[in-house]
Amino acid sequence: MTIKPQWFLIESEQEYNKATARYEKIKRAPKGSEEHKEKLLLVHLISEYEKIEWDLPEVDPVELIKIRMEDFGYKSADLAKKYGD
Repeated sequence: MTIKPQWFLIESEQEYNKATARYEKIKRAPKGSEEHKEKLLLVHLISEYEKIEWDLPEVDPVELIKIRMEDFGYKSADLAKKYGD
């Protein structure tokens, strides 16, 4: 008999680590399964915890790509080769 984990609001780094570890185990659960439902709940709980704990600024996605390109020394041509224009 398998004991089904119960999830509540994530309030600590330890709970966060436990939730993300469990998510990694079930992230490919078939749609409609109990594990899929658990995965959806974990995504929500993890996301809410990250919003509270990680106060990240709102960044334009294009600007974020430019920042990361600069971090890694990429040029627009490098991305065009990989992903196209």
